[in-house]
This record gives sequence, structure tokens and C-alpha cells, in this order.
Amino acid sequence: MPGARSGEVWLADLGIAAKVRPCLLLTDEPADDELALFTVVHHTTSRRGNRWELAIPKPFLQEGAFHLQQINTISKARLIRRLGVLSEAEWQLLQDKLAERLGW
Repeated sequence: MPGARSGEVWLADLGIAAKVRPCLLLTDEPADDELALFTVVHHTTSRRGNRWELAIPKPFLQEGAFHLQQINTISKARLIRRLGVLSEAEWQLLQDKLAERLGW
């Protein structure tokens, strides 16, 4: 899997309970001297209508939202395949909302 980058959406195996689902990469491909980990935010189709759900419609995603309360770090080995990428405007919107969530 060459060159996974922040702003890309990948299908990832999140384990039995969390299933295989799309995840937005928040971090770039780790360097050789770093752990082979990515920080991701899950995409869900089970919306609850709360303020931490960010809907970004994309043709490669089912109707749903990125849930900013579900930020995880996963092994690079759990990434299955690249689905697509957010536009610069979408990426900035997500970063702004994530900064709000984290109180930055």
C-alpha cells in the first residue's frame, strides 16, 4: 500500500464489533522509523443527529457521516483499499470541525 495520505478515505477492518467500514485518514503514511499506525475517523451510516457528525457526500460512500467522536489509531495492516479523497474545501471543513471537537 504505497503512499496513504491524510484526507484520503480508506476501507479499514476495525475489528469484529466495529466492522469493516470507511475511515478518513487524519495522518500521513508513517516514516520508516515510526510505528506503522494511522489516526482515523470512522464513517457511519447510523446517524444520531448530533453535532459531531459531519456529512460529506461522496460518490464512493453510502449516505452517512464522519463521526468525530470516533477517532482511533489503527495499524497500517488494517487498511484494505483506498476509496477516494476529500477535496481541499472538504478537508478544511473537517479539520475545522475536528479542532472544535478537540477544543483547539
